[in-house]
Amino acid sequence: MKKSTVQTIFWLTVFSIAMGYMETAVVVYLREMYYPGGFGFPLKPIGYSIAVTEIIREAATIIMLAGAGIMTGRTLTEKFGNFVYSFAVWDIFYYVFLKLLLQWPDSLLSWDLLFLIPVPWVGPVLCPVINSLSMILLALVIAYFTDLNEQAKLNIKEWSLLIIGSVIVIVSYTLDYSSYILSRFTVSELMDELNRDTILSYASEYIPKHFDWWIYIAGELLILSGIGMFAVRNKKTAG
Repeated sequence: MKKSTVQTIFWLTVFSIAMGYMETAVVVYLREMYYPGGFGFPLKPIGYSIAVTEIIREAATIIMLAGAGIMTGRTLTEKFGNFVYSFAVWDIFYYVFLKLLLQWPDSLLSWDLLFLIPVPWVGPVLCPVINSLSMILLALVIAYFTDLNEQAKLNIKEWSLLIIGSVIVIVSYTLDYSSYILSRFTVSELMDELNRDTILSYASEYIPKHFDWWIYIAGELLILSGIGMFAVRNKKTAG
């Protein structure tokens, strides 16, 4: 890789690690307030304003990581690559700092609340770590081939594999919780503001019971296939 590319990756790494610590710090405070005896399911009830604040904070975090990618990438494809790189490093070091500060997770198979948008995502810690490693691989492959040819970009087939694979992975994270909620409420009831407190109360009793590993693996394999196709195609072009 070019020296300038290595420098960009270095500073993206530093930025993302710092962001990971900031994320961890917020979670440390929340767990001190809501889980003084240690984190676990079912989740403790939280106020509506806190829940909304957390959702907006997560959205703001994504915007900041996307901004880092947009500002450092040379092409649209590399901007995307730098974004997913920042996201991946942030996510991995979030868990690294949680382990250092709280001695959690107990193992890579510990259940975690991963995300809140548009519904809670839950799964073993191992899964987002694997996703993050795949994202780092994608970003480095994009950076490498952009150095060789700034016209290098993902084609329709590769984008399709990455998007479909990502959607399938998200389904694996949200399926258990969604099934739990939909077993009690209809979609129209979920949209009714009058049911807000009842829904939050019921949601607070949720305990993860089943993770769809085969759905997750299928999505991850599609993502890796997209990365592989991009690398093979651009290697032929560069050669």
